Amino acid sequence: TLIVAVNKMDSVKWDKNRFEEIIKETSNFVKKVGYNPKTVPFVPISGWNGDNMIEASTNCPWYKGWEKETKAGKSTGKTLLEAIDAIEPPQRPTDKPLRLPLQDVYKIGG
Repeated sequence: TLIVAVNKMDSVKWDKNRFEEIIKETSNFVKKVGYNPKTVPFVPISGWNGDNMIEASTNCPWYKGWEKETKAGKSTGKTLLEAIDAIEPPQRPTDKPLRLPLQDVYKIGG
């Protein structure tokens, strides 16, 4: 799962053309690394001011929200939080034995 949050939109005065230019450039990169851009939400944010992070911002009235296609259908939203909440949890192999990731091995002598 991938979410693209375009930060510092306040520094370009919430310019719609700049946001669309970034979407276009980033979509090409997203394709190159193996993702379908239709499954990736693009959210303009300002982390400093908290715009579009938890609540929709009034600073970008042109922004109609993100839309992504999933196996379950289409998901839509306006904020980064909604994009995070729309992530589908992966299927877990509940019929198999418990698996735990191993990060490192320490040998303690003595």
